[in-house]
Amino acid sequence: MAKKFSKLTRAVMNTLTSGQKLVEHGIEYERLANGDGRFSINIMVDAKRIHRVIGVESDGVTRRQAEEYIEQVKTQARAGRLNLPQGRKLHKGCQAAFQEYLDRLDVEGGKDLKSKKHRVRDHLTPFFGNTPLSRVSTSDIERYKKLRLETGAKPGTINREILTLSHIFSKALDWGWIDNRPCVIKQLREDNRRTTFLTIEQCQRLLEEAKKDACPAIYPFCAIALQTAMRRMEILSIRLADINLENLTITIPKAKAGARVQPMTRKLAQELQPYITAAKEGQVWLFPSERTKVGHMTCIEKPFRRAVAAAGLDVAQVNRHCLRHTAITHLVQAGVDLPTVQRISGHKTLAMVGRYSHQDGSHIQAAMDKLQKRYIVPKKSKNTPASITQELHKALLEKVIGGAETLGGVEPMAGFEPATYGLRNRCSTS
Repeated sequence: MAKKFSKLTRAVMNTLTSGQKLVEHGIEYERLANGDGRFSINIMVDAKRIHRVIGVESDGVTRRQAEEYIEQVKTQARAGRLNLPQGRKLHKGCQAAFQEYLDRLDVEGGKDLKSKKHRVRDHLTPFFGNTPLSRVSTSDIERYKKLRLETGAKPGTINREILTLSHIFSKALDWGWIDNRPCVIKQLREDNRRTTFLTIEQCQRLLEEAKKDACPAIYPFCAIALQTAMRRMEILSIRLADINLENLTITIPKAKAGARVQPMTRKLAQELQPYITAAKEGQVWLFPSERTKVGHMTCIEKPFRRAVAAAGLDVAQVNRHCLRHTAITHLVQAGVDLPTVQRISGHKTLAMVGRYSHQDGSHIQAAMDKLQKRYIVPKKSKNTPASITQELHKALLEKVIGGAETLGGVEPMAGFEPATYGLRNRCSTS
């Protein structure tokens, strides 16, 4: 029978201020200093105290998930009391396995945890439900991909979701939940061709319009994107302390592929100097915002669209990621080697950087022009002496070796060895 809550209701939780808590049926709700709400559990199961943080509301955590976690812990405790034979494994359901997977990654400091939580809770869990993890089949995976395609999800998005499921299988093996991977996961084919990038003239128009926009953040955002190839959230979450104008670097502690030090141009360093100088005392972020829970801007879509439209560009084609794509494309077209481009862009592999080498780029034609020049034989001048060919060389040698004639009135040199010139078979030796 479901428990009734009189304290942990939405109406009561909304009245809490920073530092206040509510506890009911082993579930604790606390209002944090940044305004977010955090759920945790504190219960006794089989004479053991279990105290776990479930998560915060901004990540989509609800009271219901805390209740489900308590039921999961109690179910596991009951299973442990059955004294199953050694080596026998319980069929852990997908829903419980997925939740424990997220909990363990949270403790272990897993990468890309926020995205994994979204994929698991919004897509994987609703589809697989309580199906035993060890019995997930290839047919189940194919049905999942078909369903997601029918709902309008792109192949790349679906691939990230099933790769998360693949990671769950790998972790389940490490943690002893299953003895082998239950099925083979095949990814969908992705169309990774990127065709939209801005020309130099279009970049200049965009920057000029960004300067005129009412939003003071849009110009430095565009300038950083075009001169570093950084991603949107990497830019918006720049800390002032992470900008080193002297070394021309920006430290990115939480990049998509792991922490990295981002190089920047000297021009960008000069443009950032006034923003750093004008920063308020105690300011942490380059793009601060009091409206967000994290303290910095998280969305810049509207001013970016205004600047794009004002620059006479197609809003449907030119999005925020287009600036990163533009920077990388111009690096490649400028002749920068791909490993260096990878170092600047922060891509995991060279294959990902290779997608930016457009086949119709001007740098491709320049390369073909260089190849063409290699095959052009320069014309000889009339005054240039003809080169001695191999046949002529042999003919002259034969005359010298034969002794009947001399070359230019000069007798053969003493100790001459015909074999040295490959003529042993054509000469007699005394």
